[in-house]
Amino acid sequence: MTSIPWAIALASYLDYAITLVVAALSLMAALDCVRRSAPQFERAWKRTKTFWLALTAGAAVVSVLSAVFSTMSLISSGYPGQGSLILMLIAATIAGVYLADVKPAVSSESGNPGYW
Repeated sequence: MTSIPWAIALASYLDYAITLVVAALSLMAALDCVRRSAPQFERAWKRTKTFWLALTAGAAVVSVLSAVFSTMSLISSGYPGQGSLILMLIAATIAGVYLADVKPAVSSESGNPGYW
């Protein structure tokens, strides 16, 4: 194992933590979108279920794959791999918009809005 300056190691671990958080949020958004019915999206005046399912599922796939590859790099070399933070930013934005805007609107259209 080579010696890596502490600043690069810190940045690598912060990147890994961000990747794990975004992967969890993206999975939560995708799973919530799957369990909603298509008419709920239309009654809430949001885009279609297919649109949101494609976005959230794509964000989940990208972020989970990035987390898996970073974890494999951590296991093999002792340091997490540096993924693409721009992809994590896009995935976090998609999941954030769904969870903060679409989910509450769609939940209010159902009989049981649920809780966080």
